[in-house]
Amino acid sequence: MSDKPKKTRLHIHVQSFFLYLRHLKCESENMPTIIHIETATEVCSAALSSAGEVLLLKENLNGQSHATSLGVYVEEMMQYVREKGIRIDAISVSSGPGSYTGLRIGVSEAKGLSYGLDIPLIAIPTHKIMASLMRGKAGSDYLLCPMIDARRMEVYTTIYDIDLNIVRATSADIVDGESYADLLEKRKILFFGNGAEKCSEIIQHPNATFVPGIKPTAAAMTDLAEKAFAVADFVDSAYFEPFYLKEFIATIPRNKVI
Repeated sequence: MSDKPKKTRLHIHVQSFFLYLRHLKCESENMPTIIHIETATEVCSAALSSAGEVLLLKENLNGQSHATSLGVYVEEMMQYVREKGIRIDAISVSSGPGSYTGLRIGVSEAKGLSYGLDIPLIAIPTHKIMASLMRGKAGSDYLLCPMIDARRMEVYTTIYDIDLNIVRATSADIVDGESYADLLEKRKILFFGNGAEKCSEIIQHPNATFVPGIKPTAAAMTDLAEKAFAVADFVDSAYFEPFYLKEFIATIPRNKVI
């Protein structure tokens, strides 16, 4: 049993104050060094950045390897900063929506690092990470609609303008031919993400464009995390929970073998 004292709310508020002072000191000296964690979809990735540059990126784009891979990736980054004598200033984590299990793994790792290293925790919405990847690929008149696959014809979406302002709040949508018709009548929309492919044959509006191959990755979190760090937009590592959007539903295999 650990002898490490539990945090009270007073301890947490005091810690938050000192983390803010550290943030101000870091901002006055140079740009922050941040570890980024993204596990909201089938992608498992972690990145180390400093002053806007990705120093190290580890990722698996092809499968549910989060539980086995993430700890290895983070340990490699810790080894790297120890060898280079680099101080880590914050941890950023993709906060959802997305896979219940993936988010739980990523957020648990991020909270552990934040607590253990006594540094701030930054939470970035997964859809915003995805949308940031499209900013250079769309004109100013486009809306951006990242889609994360849920089940059957359901997707998790948030709609942004090109400056990443929210136009339509995050929701779980069951997609049919009339989905997003009100917006599509007025604006062009880019649809992308692992939920977009199954929708491309259903949404046939001429203002709808589907972009394949867009996946959230830790490398895409750098700019968003640094902007959050600059304004001390941190979450409480003791109480933060990911945005699951929907409750976890366990399924029982149809052919159960005893």
